[in-house]
Amino acid sequence: MKRVFAPERLDVVAFAAEAASLSADDPVPNYPRLVQELALPTPGAVVHWKAVGEQRTGALGKAEPWMHLVAEATVPLVCQRCLAPVDTLVASDRWFRFVADEATADAQDDESGEDLLVVSRDFDLHALVEDELLMEIPVMPVHEVCPAPLQLSSSDEDFNAAEEAKPNPFAVLGALRSGKPEEGK
Repeated sequence: MKRVFAPERLDVVAFAAEAASLSADDPVPNYPRLVQELALPTPGAVVHWKAVGEQRTGALGKAEPWMHLVAEATVPLVCQRCLAPVDTLVASDRWFRFVADEATADAQDDESGEDLLVVSRDFDLHALVEDELLMEIPVMPVHEVCPAPLQLSSSDEDFNAAEEAKPNPFAVLGALRSGKPEEGK
């Protein structure tokens, strides 16, 4: 009989040993840190994810737990050109190798090409999905073509008129200087 695995408290070793898989289509609001990055609320947006466990033989000949995670969501981010919402696909497709503890992860991290995580009997898979999507958010999301024309000037006519009405500070200084008798004469 196959075990039932829960993504909130995943037994990683058993998940990998059974080559089990989990998948879901979760509402974006279930991921609060992701929601904080969005331009506007997304009640209908969905995070699609799938995790598959696998055991591989490690360098010491022992079985090591691995997990393949694929996650994606289309979310509204702020366009950095026009500041309007732009629907952006954020997606991750990564393999993770699990190690016994933080010390092992730290020791192997520099020499390893894999993403290392600490094995756990109550691993939070949802937190990993959210972390991966957050890391995939582009630094500068933009529309291919912005929906409204861009205002490329930094001021408007009212601002320019107000600036022209002010006296030039250098002209004021020049008038003060020309009104004084020159020293040494």
